[in-house]
Amino acid sequence: MTTAPEEFIPFAEQLANISGEIIRRYFRQQIALKEKADFSPVTIADEEAEKNMRALIHNTFPTHGILGEEFGAHNDNAEYVWVLDPIDGTQSFMIGRPIFGTLIGLVKNGVPILGIIDQPILGERWIGVQGFATNFNYEPIRARSCDSLKKATLCTTSPYLFNEKDRVCFERVLKAAQYASFGGDCYSYGLLANGLVDAVIETGLKIHDFCALVPVIKGSGGIVTDWEGKEITTQSDGRLIVAGDARVHAQILKLVN
Repeated sequence: MTTAPEEFIPFAEQLANISGEIIRRYFRQQIALKEKADFSPVTIADEEAEKNMRALIHNTFPTHGILGEEFGAHNDNAEYVWVLDPIDGTQSFMIGRPIFGTLIGLVKNGVPILGIIDQPILGERWIGVQGFATNFNYEPIRARSCDSLKKATLCTTSPYLFNEKDRVCFERVLKAAQYASFGGDCYSYGLLANGLVDAVIETGLKIHDFCALVPVIKGSGGIVTDWEGKEITTQSDGRLIVAGDARVHAQILKLVN
């Protein structure tokens, strides 16, 4: 029996609620920081939130797979796989800035069909699901129109995350945009879905960084592809071009290629 993507929303929200309760408990507290093998930071909040989300998935959908930032893959060849990033933007979390988010994605046969961006401190939640309009705190939202990159506000997490080759491409886009803002991690994508940002360009993202974003952006009327203009799947290389208007997306695509 096939389950419609929207039928998973209540469960995905349970995951966000569990994660958010844990994260709020540790926010702006003096907690230990560890470094992973790739030198990225991780805290007890990241680990505890993911452990609890994984446990609920195992108990509720034992045949589903899981891909989590902190504890890796389980049954990741399953038809349905949950993709979890308990704190996307751990550095912001560490210094008490509430512009990080919990990312909860569900992919079916490698294609993202549901995504949640949850900001548990501000009480903000974006929900995107295949075939439906994205909502923000249960109200439908829409990305804004913008006919030219020279009128656009562009975001990226940090220019320093681009490798040398990609940095050259990014600089071309940056010079063509009207405004630029750095930082925000997944929060910038939520703002784009809300119609407050026009474009986001990133490189070096991992699967848990982008899967949940795809349904949120698409459901707001935005465009999300890789740097070659291809649809995003679990096999994508982690280079994203996201825009609220197809005209801006096309202009960025041209500049990076």
